[in-house]
Amino acid sequence: MSRKASRGNRWGLALVGTVLVVLGGLAAARGLGGFGSARTPIVDGGVQGFFARNSPAIWWAVAIVSIVVALLALRWLLAQGRREITHRPIRLERSPTGFSEVSADGMAHAVAADVASSPAVLSADAGLTGSHHRPEVRLRVVADERAPMGELSRHLSTIALPHMRDTLQLDQVQAVARVSLEPPPAPHRMVH
Repeated sequence: MSRKASRGNRWGLALVGTVLVVLGGLAAARGLGGFGSARTPIVDGGVQGFFARNSPAIWWAVAIVSIVVALLALRWLLAQGRREITHRPIRLERSPTGFSEVSADGMAHAVAADVASSPAVLSADAGLTGSHHRPEVRLRVVADERAPMGELSRHLSTIALPHMRDTLQLDQVQAVARVSLEPPPAPHRMVH
């Protein structure tokens, strides 16, 4: 997930949380008698009269607001699940005689193979996102829970990512690695 999407999530969740805390606080204060007697109904004659006077229009407004909220929630949900992995070739160099490209899938497989070559890694998968000007690599790594994490970090920073930067002829490539720890597979014994 990009930083922009993460920031949007934080602001959206903070806004929803603030609204819910305020409404909860008002409801608690009302229940404790903060706005008159706790025994008087919340929906009194004034509220009932407002809904009676604006009956068809108020329900249309409620329906429209509900649809807008539902569409915004659906858009947010789709943005969370969207994978921006690219399969287009990444252009490395342009010259008067042509240009050089590298396969995004091939680059992802090469990075995953570099990462998987570490003794601390049980399996690795990679995907490229972004444009050919600013590619990013997304790594999914399953590491041996007994292996030192420093070994995995060293392997990523000194072998796998430098190989990718050299291939793409870039000084910097942003990388996000999701590491899960698992026990190594049990050795299989053959009994004859």
